[in-house]
Amino acid sequence: MKNIFITLMCLFGIISFAQSTPFTGKRNFNIENGASGSGTPAYYLDVKKNGNVHFGFLQVNQADQTETKEEINAGKYNPKVMKVHFKTYNETFYVKFNKEKIYLTDEKGNIKKSDDCCPVSELASINCNCESILYK
Repeated sequence: MKNIFITLMCLFGIISFAQSTPFTGKRNFNIENGASGSGTPAYYLDVKKNGNVHFGFLQVNQADQTETKEEINAGKYNPKVMKVHFKTYNETFYVKFNKEKIYLTDEKGNIKKSDDCCPVSELASINCNCESILYK
C-alpha cells in the first residue's frame, strides 16, 4: 500500500509540473520578410499530443524549382523560450509562442526587435517586434 501511495505521489508531481501546450497540430509562420533570389523559406511548427514541438521549413528555389527542407524536434513545449537549430543552413534561433502568435527572442525569452521584422504595409516603421501570426 505504501509503494502504491509513493508511486501515485510521484506521478501526480510529474503531471503537475508538465507544461500544457497552447494547441496541438501544425501551424505556419513568417517572422522576417525574405529577400528575393533563391526563395524565402516557409517555416512551420508542429505541436504533438505528447508535448514535443517540431520545427521545419520548406524552401523552393525560384530558378530551378529544387526543394530544400528540414524538420527537427526542438523538445518539449516551453512557454518561456525554445531553441531551434536547423543543420541545413547552420541556423539557430530562439522562439516562444502561444495559441495565436510566435515571437523571435533572445536566449532568455525577450522578444527581439528589428527593421527586418516590420510588415511591408508599414515600410516607414523601424524596430518592430519580431512576431508572426500562426496560420493553420
